[in-house]
Amino acid sequence: MTVEAPIRVEDKLFQNRYLVDVGNAHIRVKPHTKPSAELLALLKVCPAHCYELNTNGQVEVTPDGCVECGTCRVIAEGNGDIEWDYPRGGYGVLFKFG
Repeated sequence: MTVEAPIRVEDKLFQNRYLVDVGNAHIRVKPHTKPSAELLALLKVCPAHCYELNTNGQVEVTPDGCVECGTCRVIAEGNGDIEWDYPRGGYGVLFKFG
């Protein structure tokens, strides 16, 4: 009996492709001086790790690689911390099943 190594989320996300819509990010973090608890939560809950803390202690987003799961919308859009739109047609995540 062989034991297979567990499949990591990162390994599955690597199989997806993302067509970047340069200059038209579908997620934007609104300007802030101190990040809210919701913004800080995005650093941990985003499965694609699109959110980071910059050197000024502010949360910023790099939507390249976003899997459009909606987690950030549930956590931070309602309180006005982020703006989220669907990517324009033909752009965004291109899922590859495997």
